[in-house]
Amino acid sequence: MPILAHDLLEKQIANIVQAMGSSETEAKTVAHNLVLANLKGHDSHGVGMIPRYVEAFVEGSLKLNQSVKVNSDLGSLLVLDAQHGYGQVAGEEAIRMGIERASKHGSCIVSLANAHHLGRIGHLAEIAAEHGLVSIHMVNVLSSPVVAVWGGADGRHGTNPFCVGVPLKNQTPFILDFATSRVAQGKMRVAHNQGKKIPEGFLLDQQGRPTQDPSVVVKPNADGKMGALMPFGEHKGSGLAIACELIGGALTGSGTWKPRPKKSRAIWNGMLSILINPQQTSTQEQFDAEVASFIQWVKASPAADEDPVQIAGEPEREKMRMRMQQGIAIDEQTWGDIVSAAQQFKIDLS
Repeated sequence: MPILAHDLLEKQIANIVQAMGSSETEAKTVAHNLVLANLKGHDSHGVGMIPRYVEAFVEGSLKLNQSVKVNSDLGSLLVLDAQHGYGQVAGEEAIRMGIERASKHGSCIVSLANAHHLGRIGHLAEIAAEHGLVSIHMVNVLSSPVVAVWGGADGRHGTNPFCVGVPLKNQTPFILDFATSRVAQGKMRVAHNQGKKIPEGFLLDQQGRPTQDPSVVVKPNADGKMGALMPFGEHKGSGLAIACELIGGALTGSGTWKPRPKKSRAIWNGMLSILINPQQTSTQEQFDAEVASFIQWVKASPAADEDPVQIAGEPEREKMRMRMQQGIAIDEQTWGDIVSAAQQFKIDLS
């Protein structure tokens, strides 16, 4: 299993993206975002996505060197179109535009349509938190419908992430970022590549039966059918996933999932983000004090086992510290797929 230093890996991935035709700036943005996901322990959203991006580009779906198009700017409401470009680029551009307006107006709603895979949504919440802003993000995913609705036996929508970010003074921000399925589809790809089984209660096969085989949501069977991930939290998680589809997809104009005559390797995201400046809802001192006192109260809970109580965002910080020192391990299958993708553009990673 290859173990690579993060800076070397980022350079290699940037070389692939630039060889596809992206500008140096775009290539570095995409590569940094992917490697950062690996560093924070989210390999499902890391460099293992590059082969899929290459396929989306080769088929003509992913457009390179795009800028966000402003369809409407009402100050506290931005309606944007990513124009089928890299989501890592469009997402950061959209959030920074929202940050500027929320800092001025107190809040900003950012509607973003037609972005290719935004990557880890928590990264966008972290950017907002760095500027002292609370943020809420609802995202839909247009790819294969790999998540079953509660009570259903096949996939009807994507993994539809939900994310909340809250800045904490002199601490790692609270970053709640999760797929509304029991687990992200990308984690099933990682498990499949590593030859691992999945715990019971996560997956349905192509006939709607429970299974522990992650391949059912990675590769279609001989009939072209996929299995499905279960929603988290039973009817509650399923309801939140549908809300993300309606708000992230329908409200933004990015579109909701529907059967498509032509299969594609592209992953399209629509996202509605709400950015709030806590200085405009209360005094900054009051907000900081209330947040700090409650987080302290939560973390003072007696641990149920040997691990201390953590808040969302802390595990990522610890994983990043470890991987910055020890390197990023990539399983043989994933690395082989990356090497093959690079070879299409005469980049030798062997």
